[in-house]
Amino acid sequence: MRKVIATEHAPRAIGPYSQAIEAGDLVFCSGQIGIDPQSGQLAGPSAGEQAARCIENLKAVLEAAGLGLGDVVKTTVFLTDMADFSAVNEAYAARFTGDPPARSAVAVASLPKGAKVEIEAIAVRRS
Repeated sequence: MRKVIATEHAPRAIGPYSQAIEAGDLVFCSGQIGIDPQSGQLAGPSAGEQAARCIENLKAVLEAAGLGLGDVVKTTVFLTDMADFSAVNEAYAARFTGDPPARSAVAVASLPKGAKVEIEAIAVRRS
């Protein structure tokens, strides 16, 4: 069974994809860049500010599925500059408290809208 998850509390998809898909006990969240859903603009110029907004956007999508950040088991962080790794880690650690999810971090050439960071997540619904 496959269910589309969508919320107005996170930026709308800027392409032919869903904000998230629920499949069984798993929720696969599409990558979020640091766009403020109200203004449509990046949350700020720094990677730390953008990473914080990415996670807030993921949180909103997860809440639309009845989940939260504590249900995330894996994230992938995409960075346009690995020099921003520490700033992103700081924002990430402030939001994923306790036992953080597994994570990969990958350098990419560019991201949509000139973003510095994109974060995707996989969450599991606990039985």
